[in-house]
Amino acid sequence: MSKPKTHISRRWVLAGLLSSGASVALAEPPLRSLRPAPRPGGKGGRMVPSAEYLVERANLGTASVGFVVADAETGEVLETRKPLLPLPPASVAKALTTLYALDALGPEHRFATRLVATGPVEGGVLKGDLVLMGSGDPTLDTDRLAELAMKLKAAGVTSVEGAFLTWSRALPTLTEIDPEQPVQVGYNPAVSGLNLNFNRVHFEWRRAGAGWNTAMDARSATHRPDVRVARMAIVKRRYPIYTYEDDGTADLWTVASGALGQNGSRWLPVRKPESYTAEVFQSFAKGQGINLGAAKPVDEPPEGTELARVESEDLRALLRDMLKYSTNVTAEAVGLAASVARGPVPATLVESGARMSDWLGGEIGSPRPALVDHSGLGGASRITTRDMVRALVNLGPAVDLEPLLKEIRMKDAKGRPMESYPASIMAKTGTLNFVSTLAGYVTLPGGRKLAFASFMADPERRDAIPVEQRERPEGVASWTARARTLQLRLIDRWVTTYDMTT
Repeated sequence: MSKPKTHISRRWVLAGLLSSGASVALAEPPLRSLRPAPRPGGKGGRMVPSAEYLVERANLGTASVGFVVADAETGEVLETRKPLLPLPPASVAKALTTLYALDALGPEHRFATRLVATGPVEGGVLKGDLVLMGSGDPTLDTDRLAELAMKLKAAGVTSVEGAFLTWSRALPTLTEIDPEQPVQVGYNPAVSGLNLNFNRVHFEWRRAGAGWNTAMDARSATHRPDVRVARMAIVKRRYPIYTYEDDGTADLWTVASGALGQNGSRWLPVRKPESYTAEVFQSFAKGQGINLGAAKPVDEPPEGTELARVESEDLRALLRDMLKYSTNVTAEAVGLAASVARGPVPATLVESGARMSDWLGGEIGSPRPALVDHSGLGGASRITTRDMVRALVNLGPAVDLEPLLKEIRMKDAKGRPMESYPASIMAKTGTLNFVSTLAGYVTLPGGRKLAFASFMADPERRDAIPVEQRERPEGVASWTARARTLQLRLIDRWVTTYDMTT
């Protein structure tokens, strides 16, 4: 579905002010302007550091720094730095995915996971196949699978005469989000029409004499079912810490004994989400006295009678959590679902990202967005801060984006959150190695609202890090801290400069 265009004056004021003909809006600040300037308003006004002074002080090395800040109501551009430079958005892309998904699916959309019978139930016996069917719910967890098994029993089923089938083709099956991530990171799992626990498996180890006891499970707050579709072996070595192999039926992991201490745990990515979900459901069905055979995936959704279902929260609630916790699986699943709603099931994540880029470009009047996924995890995605702000100004109000974003606290000179700050900041953060982004809205003390995007990125430095070192590379933590400080100092500059009440 397609919503009406937003008010043309807002859209094209912003577009016009950032066009090649608007030389004032596009004029770059001096390369170096290091002295603080007084706040407009004359004597006694607060000293306001120039943007270039703040950038210089951040000491981000060879990183590019671009930003745009505009009046969120009129689209009037107030200040820019390299507004047309395409940079990686990192997880700020999730705000764009939110716009894309709400436009295509609507705020009331819910993802359903269903049990369908291909035959009648007679005397408790299902005279046909039982089909576990997913629609791509990225928030399905172990507790809701347990609920689904209880609902199957409540529907009168005590045994299944036919096969146990699974269907996950509502979305394409992708074994990972970004191929340039370390193999063990839980934020880069598979995505499919059947997802469970954000497609992560819990690995736990405990010291036992000269060795360790290990467990791989799909734990939740109330359940802890063991799984066989993901398996771990401890190998005597120091490096690499983890290895992964797909043997066709299971995810086979090894971990270096030299990296294990006494006790510990971590979440590992699942590469076979359909099998993972089926195995956990089987264990809960067995607990209800219903024995199911080995799961058999099918390419086409079988026709039959629905016996039970569980559903996600509505899309707005789901997206609010996604933006708060920056969950990559949620972003990819809802982005893929939005692409499916607009056309055929995309074959790859890059294809779906291109569809979102085309949609966004059409909505904001720009050919520049080039996104390779919906989460921002892929470092090859590019968008300008101009286009990010265009999206916030032109598309955000129509879907009431601002309250879905996370409140950002201003920090003092010692890095402590300020108890009181005169402006309200609602925004999405983004972080990759040597990439830090922030975009959203600032409500000034007098009520004026600004839309902004500030991106700091050093893609060459990021790309130079070997893949196996990208989980915790040297120098990234301090660089990111300086970039985050710069983003807040820029916001503080804009709050002081553009509030019309003081």
